Amino acid sequence: MSLNLTAIRNQFPALARPAVFFDNPGGTQIARASLERINHYLIENNANHGGLFATSQASDAVLDEAHRAMADFYNAASPDEIIFGANMTTLTLHISRSLARTWNAGDEIVVTRLDHDANVSPWILAARDRGVNVRWVDFDVEDGTLNLDELQKALERKPRLLAIGYASNALGTINPLEKILPLARQAGTLTYVDAVQYAAHGLIDVQQLDCDFLVSSSYKYFGPHAGILYGRRALLDELSAYKVRPATNQLPGKFETGTQNHEGIAGVLGAVEYFAWLGQEFGGAPAGTRRQALSQGMQVIHSHELQLSRSLLAALASVPGLRLYGPSDPQHLEQRVATFSFRLAGRQPQEVAQRLAEAGIYVWDGNYYAINVSERLGVEASGGMVRVGAVHYNTLEEVEFLRQALLKISAH
Repeated sequence: MSLNLTAIRNQFPALARPAVFFDNPGGTQIARASLERINHYLIENNANHGGLFATSQASDAVLDEAHRAMADFYNAASPDEIIFGANMTTLTLHISRSLARTWNAGDEIVVTRLDHDANVSPWILAARDRGVNVRWVDFDVEDGTLNLDELQKALERKPRLLAIGYASNALGTINPLEKILPLARQAGTLTYVDAVQYAAHGLIDVQQLDCDFLVSSSYKYFGPHAGILYGRRALLDELSAYKVRPATNQLPGKFETGTQNHEGIAGVLGAVEYFAWLGQEFGGAPAGTRRQALSQGMQVIHSHELQLSRSLLAALASVPGLRLYGPSDPQHLEQRVATFSFRLAGRQPQEVAQRLAEAGIYVWDGNYYAINVSERLGVEASGGMVRVGAVHYNTLEEVEFLRQALLKISAH
């Protein structure tokens, strides 16, 4: 079943603004369901954790439901495997410190040059503190895909950890985790997956992936600024948490240090409810089966975004002097999300982004914290790239508007 874009866009109050939001890889607009959850929490349930009075008990009920919702979103075995935090970066820094306690001098970990720096620097810093060696896996600069032969050789050395992205926030590449993670499991290597860029575009199943950790940030998929970590229960029980003394040792609170952003967590619940609404409204999912509704919702999102990707690829290819980086084969759109980075001949990326902003089209320029990507492509010193990214509330008309604007910039 196809999406009714009028109905979809009505779920996002910000889209009433006369602008084209192609800045989505850096943060999507928030869904009405998420906003309503935040407002309701702050008005009706605003209290700290663990009280015997009504608002505290109501607050705890919302937080418990948010853990259950994210367990469904990730298909985790238990809500206790869901850890909320400020954002993906903060959660990763926290877990890296706990994991590093188990490493010994001379051990090895693996990171990739295709990843956002939030899934690189925390591990490098932890490795430095423990005297652990860091092994890098490169990517193909022509098609933006990870070098799987190099990765396999790295895993043959039985590293302690593989930090890898689900999808590149710079080039849109989806890494074939279904091939990679079993190799890591065979090597006895723990896996930490950055799903921030993927979560808005595809269904996540941590049990099927058989990963040890997976993390995302809900502001990249129609919610507020919050981070959500999945960790395998046995590992979370075993690891030491850096926390204050009165805090619980029970999951998930063991790793949820300090007073959490309760209204933000309520907003995450609303974002998951929005995905479920999509599955029920447009995917035919029956009410009361949240995981099934999420699956159906992602299917209709995926179908629409394939059209957007095909249209964006054709639009960018039509602009004289435009060089696209990353996967560009229209026959293999399943191997990427709708995130595209490019440069325009004779124009600095910042200039292009500024001209597009003046036309009411919001895009990013620079390295988007994927600094290893921009350095490897040889564009970091000259301003990086321009990045456009679509999600399911974008339209084909907006893609054409972008194309016409780029044609004007190119011509002048």
